[in-house]
Amino acid sequence: MLELRDIHTHYGLSHVLQGISLDLGKGEVLGLFGRNGVGKTTLIKTLAGWVVPSSGSYRFEGQSLLGVPSDLICRRGIGLVPEDRRIFPGLSVQENLALGFMQTPGVSRAQQTRKLDSIYLRFPKLAERRKQLGTTLSGGEQQMLAIARVLVGEPKLLLIDEPTEGLAPMIVDEIFDLIRLLRQDGVPIVLVEQNVHRAIEVVTRFCVIERGKIVLQGSASNPLHCESLFSQLAV
Repeated sequence: MLELRDIHTHYGLSHVLQGISLDLGKGEVLGLFGRNGVGKTTLIKTLAGWVVPSSGSYRFEGQSLLGVPSDLICRRGIGLVPEDRRIFPGLSVQENLALGFMQTPGVSRAQQTRKLDSIYLRFPKLAERRKQLGTTLSGGEQQMLAIARVLVGEPKLLLIDEPTEGLAPMIVDEIFDLIRLLRQDGVPIVLVEQNVHRAIEVVTRFCVIERGKIVLQGSASNPLHCESLFSQLAV
């Protein structure tokens, strides 16, 4: 479904991604782990078209996305939940959610209503606060809103960057429960997360990135692979 080959990405003279190659199949949840500043968020932004790679190839469902603008990548089915959430000030929860329909132009008003109803069933706290300004929600509720806004567009691939950072433990539980449900629904996900011990419970595979390179890959269901993961991150 997703195929990267020898991706290099620069910020000016800084060589951030140094030959990243990976694949993602349907229904898989891939965890991207590593210390801060090693290139995880840059990789996520590259996948979403926010950052243009310097070289390499990048294909989604068999089609090259190199040079494709980020808005068209979104409409092809790749949804990004950024680390900073990007809740629009001055807009209510429902208005923020409605922006998600920009990913699927041509959807009828009736279809939009049905989709919002299904989103509110999955996110009851957002239903309670649908008329409230999005920026006045708690941090955890804003994270839920950021995820729900992308799900409105029914993405074929979901990119989630550091969803639990700075959140209370109870909200962290809710975020991981949601990711687990999305996995059960067959939604492919690329997840960047610092809480590796919790994330390993919801991912199917993982990659560890160091200095812009993948230094370890493994299956989350393999105890030896997980042991290598924790040893690598403890160094």
